[in-house]
Amino acid sequence: MLTHFDAAGQAHMVDVSEKVETSRMAIAKGFVKMSAETLTLVSEGRAGKGDVLGIARLAGIMAAKKTADLIPLCHPLPLTKVALELTADPALPGVRIEATVKTAGKTGVEMEALTAVSVAGLTVYDMLKAAEKSMEIGGIHLHIKEGGKSGRYEAE
Repeated sequence: MLTHFDAAGQAHMVDVSEKVETSRMAIAKGFVKMSAETLTLVSEGRAGKGDVLGIARLAGIMAAKKTADLIPLCHPLPLTKVALELTADPALPGVRIEATVKTAGKTGVEMEALTAVSVAGLTVYDMLKAAEKSMEIGGIHLHIKEGGKSGRYEAE
């Protein structure tokens, strides 16, 4: 059942006032695929705009905290943890992104984790677009979520 629609089919913010607060966690993943030459710029710290992975990490953290401002029906949540790992992967070639978000609340943090990965990927692209415009942002998905009524989910 889609809970973001009322009986008349109108979109609304879900009422979570009767839900129990539980510990909630979500991990999302994605990647930015690029040429080996562009990845070398990242790995060697030679990108013209600065520390690509460090700035993308901060952008992802900031994005997670702003998710309710970006996605109309998301609840603003008091996040207790937002962590991003950005890893250069020569086999891709590109950068793998993983975001972990936690809260103790009445609704989950899946959207915050997905938003963090998305904005971190966009930031990697922005910082490297002068070197390569053909980069691909992809594979963004929920990897794990814990807590709440539906319990644990883990992607296969």
